[in-house]
Amino acid sequence: MTNALAGSLSPYLLQHAENPVDWQPWGLAPFEEAKRRQVPVFVSIGYATCHWCHVMARESFSDPGIAKLLNEHFVAIKVDREEHPEVDSTYMTMASAFSQNLGWPLNVFVTPEGKAFFAGTYWPPDAMAGHPSFRQILSRVIEAWGSQRGDVEQTAGAIADAIAGQSNAGAGSLPGSAELAAVIAGLGQSEDPEFGGFGAAPKFPQVPAIDFLLTEGSAEALGIAERALVAMAQSELRDKIEGGFFRYATKRDWSVPHFERMLYDNAQLLGSYSRLALVSEKHRDLALEVATGIADFLMKILKVEGGLASAQNSESIVDGYLTEGDYYSLDAEARAKQSPPELDAKVLTGWNGLAINSLALAGFALDRPGWVEFAEELASSILENQRQPDGSLARASLNGRVSAASAVLEDYGLLARGLVQLAIATGEPKWAVQARELVVACLGEDGFRTAGSADSTLSKLGLNSEIDPTEGPFPSGPVALADTSRLLYALGAERRFLEAAIAQAEQNAGFALKHPLGFAGNLRLAADLAAGNSQLVVVYSGSEVDSAGGLVEFSRRFERAGCTSIAVTDEQAGKWVENGFSLFEGRGSNSKPATAYFCEDFVCRLPVDDLAALEDLLG
Repeated sequence: MTNALAGSLSPYLLQHAENPVDWQPWGLAPFEEAKRRQVPVFVSIGYATCHWCHVMARESFSDPGIAKLLNEHFVAIKVDREEHPEVDSTYMTMASAFSQNLGWPLNVFVTPEGKAFFAGTYWPPDAMAGHPSFRQILSRVIEAWGSQRGDVEQTAGAIADAIAGQSNAGAGSLPGSAELAAVIAGLGQSEDPEFGGFGAAPKFPQVPAIDFLLTEGSAEALGIAERALVAMAQSELRDKIEGGFFRYATKRDWSVPHFERMLYDNAQLLGSYSRLALVSEKHRDLALEVATGIADFLMKILKVEGGLASAQNSESIVDGYLTEGDYYSLDAEARAKQSPPELDAKVLTGWNGLAINSLALAGFALDRPGWVEFAEELASSILENQRQPDGSLARASLNGRVSAASAVLEDYGLLARGLVQLAIATGEPKWAVQARELVVACLGEDGFRTAGSADSTLSKLGLNSEIDPTEGPFPSGPVALADTSRLLYALGAERRFLEAAIAQAEQNAGFALKHPLGFAGNLRLAADLAAGNSQLVVVYSGSEVDSAGGLVEFSRRFERAGCTSIAVTDEQAGKWVENGFSLFEGRGSNSKPATAYFCEDFVCRLPVDDLAALEDLLG
């Protein structure tokens, strides 16, 4: 017997389609039913590769007795946090009023108006080690709703009002060198001196912070990033056979991983290790090995119809038994005899944008044309499948079927950022044109807002709040859009893109300086903007880079805060101009194999056609 989730696109919802719980998908209808029945709503949020989500599904949501309690006394909604990130963010914020130890599954009890009055994560079916059972939790909520409903609703209303009244107190100016030095010193104090990385267990990669440190330029910043990346590369967090990293380690020394492999982590880490290969002679070989493994993982294991899958499951069947992690203890020959862990084959627009960005960046910098070609194929597929006839984006798709869930700023920003990086890697302006269209769709008079409408159910419930400025394991949508705007301006688009980028960076500059791990993407954006706008343009004749005297190769390796480096043919330079990018006006190879132009805010030094002269010019 199936419930209302049986027709869902989400693999996570489909995992619960056979539960005896009368689950309903996210929408307004369950709340209207709760109002008719005068019962609370139980909102349970998770994702397809979440270990404790699987455990609770087997232990509690498959239990007929627990299902009977849920069905008689609640309206139950199951939400895929990856399909509906705004819903997850809204209820995670509300849930923080009840516990700071939050994660997934996120289980929230809310009024028929959608306001939370109690929340938690995993509850066992039976009480253990001082933790109440899920049955006990349900019984207490049922009793409170029946005998103290007025107090319950008052609590829920107060929490919702407090969240709606939060103001943005993080505004500031772009950081100076002294402020950045202080941030780096603070990150150094947060570093684990023995095992690298930040904090204790559980330990996450913290990729945006590492990327900020890699590109900041100082020896101190590089050392912190280098120690973290080398420690992770040599630890159990990396799958040394198939490539790719697990989501986090449960121990401080990066051991005992949580075995799900996420697209967003690995996409970003590909870029990080590629940068490490360029800046660290000591660890170049290790960084190249790791980057190659990640690229193989993305292109071979996560490749599905329409793009890259969101994640690979932490659980698998090994020798007929369901286990977590045993598959990864096997060597390559033994793995070939087992079924690999299942994929969450859902294609998320924004996360695929992260992959496009890193494949293009790494392929360009490390001269791996196959990676860049795959990034082009991926971009074409995402734009074909996820972009709607009206130009808006879909949030997700599965096997070619597009989700009805609205795309969010994350999707527009991360895809746009990937497309502009692809334009830089290939020299082809068509990708920058697409990126510009996505940015324009989100750029209003008061900053970046979701193109089209936000989640309609949240809007109708009156639960829409200001965009959460904090960042998770990857840069937020507004930051990604602002960084794309910065690059578009650097390539010669209108000044309004620079102004939008600065406004976004300044909006949360105060937060970023005080809490760099929570605002690392914004911090890097602000640092790039504070460094000023400079460009290195190499124009070469024909299509062969081998005869360009090393100028093209140099442009691939060159990275400096605030500087955009690009190599194009004479023909491509003309196309950039035709598409409205003024940086390329008057730029040509000048009948030489290649000519380099270094410009600061579009004022260019005399062109050079010799590598030594370029190195002298750049110091």
